[in-house]
Amino acid sequence: MRHKESLKAIQVNGVCLHYAVAGSGRPVVLVHGNGEDHHLFDVEVRQLTAAGYCVYTPDSRGHGANQPLDEYHYSDMAEDMFAFIQALHLDRPFFYGHSDGGIIGLMLEIRHPGTLGRLAVSGTNLSPEGIDPGFIAEYTEINRRSPDPLITLMLTEPHIAPEALEQIRIPVLVTAGEHDLILPEETQRIAAALPQARLITVPGADHGNYIAGSPVMGSLLLDFFADQDPDAGVH
Repeated sequence: MRHKESLKAIQVNGVCLHYAVAGSGRPVVLVHGNGEDHHLFDVEVRQLTAAGYCVYTPDSRGHGANQPLDEYHYSDMAEDMFAFIQALHLDRPFFYGHSDGGIIGLMLEIRHPGTLGRLAVSGTNLSPEGIDPGFIAEYTEINRRSPDPLITLMLTEPHIAPEALEQIRIPVLVTAGEHDLILPEETQRIAAALPQARLITVPGADHGNYIAGSPVMGSLLLDFFADQDPDAGVH
């Protein structure tokens, strides 16, 4: 069992977000995916704080310790995280988002350029068409039988034009598992559209097993955050 932690809470963009903070140093914000909470990053938090970062791990609106909602939109979630960063006076924090968290990070920096210092995204899609069709069919049926607003979000959004990514001028790390739910061509499309992108495919990994309970993603983040010359192009 996890020990009972003391979460902080902040009102931003019309919702209350609970979050944890650990460590000291350059701020890093980690945002989880659909149906998850900030504990997804327990291993990464330990790695990053040990390396001298101050790590903020919010629960997205309607997730974790936050009040569930009847409707969700990625645009609202992106504005939540922008307001979160502004309210806590975080100066160009590094940002990492997994799955939905990656969508949020991309939309945040498109809408508010220069808010972030660096951005990393994993298992992220620009539209529902970028997800494995079998997965979409399965969850469409699940949602038909028992509607869930979070599943509805995943099935109907986002709709990010690849050319919109050209507005993101900061270094971006794009990762996916070799056997990810996100189609390889979608991951490649994202990396190709970003002016300063580094693309890494994790061998043998699925959508999240190199992130949850694993040191792999934390090591990739530490390398990316520490790199003084990240503009190496897509490879």
